[in-house]
Order: sequence, then structure tokens, then C-alpha cells
Amino acid sequence: MKEKGALLSLAALAQEARLRIFRTLVGAAPGGLTPSALSAMLDVPASTLSFHLKELIHAGLAEVERDGRNLIYRASLKRMDALLAYLTDHCCQGAGCEPDRRRSRATC
Repeated sequence: MKEKGALLSLAALAQEARLRIFRTLVGAAPGGLTPSALSAMLDVPASTLSFHLKELIHAGLAEVERDGRNLIYRASLKRMDALLAYLTDHCCQGAGCEPDRRRSRATC
């Protein structure tokens, strides 16, 4: 991932509703969710949800697939992994590091 792609992804997630939607889609992977299910789960009006899903798709963080009469939205886990890899690429000055699960952060 390049810097511009990371900025696009981070900008999309820098909004409360989109972050909640994305986290919900990640939790529903790989099955995905319909807009009506997302709307009910997150108590987000359909028109607002549609706008935020469009922004997540534009940023490459979500994908949509038609299944008959339904649209199924899924988190793009490859894009999420690429963003995490970009953010941690130079962690610990290039040395391997292991996450310290007790403190929820990496130790070198």
C-alpha cells in the first residue's frame, strides 16, 4: 500500500458511523450483511447508511455483491491487512517484534 491509499482508508475510518459500520462488517466476515441488517444493528437510517457504505467502498474498505434481490456488503479484509501492514511496516526499526498481549502493544 502506498501513502495515498493509506490516507484514503484512514480518512474513511475517521468518522464515527463509518468506523462502526466497518467494524460490524469485519465481525460479520466472511458472510457479510445486507443494508437492512446493518441499519437495524447500528440504528443508522438507510439513507445515511448508504452514504457511509459508498465512502467505505470508495476507500476500498468494503465490497458489495448482489445476491438475487439483496446487496451483501463485506469488509475488504485484504485492504485492512494492507493498511495494517503499511502502518506497522517500520515498527521497531525493522526488527521483528512480538505483541505483548498483557499490555496490548508491541514490544521489541
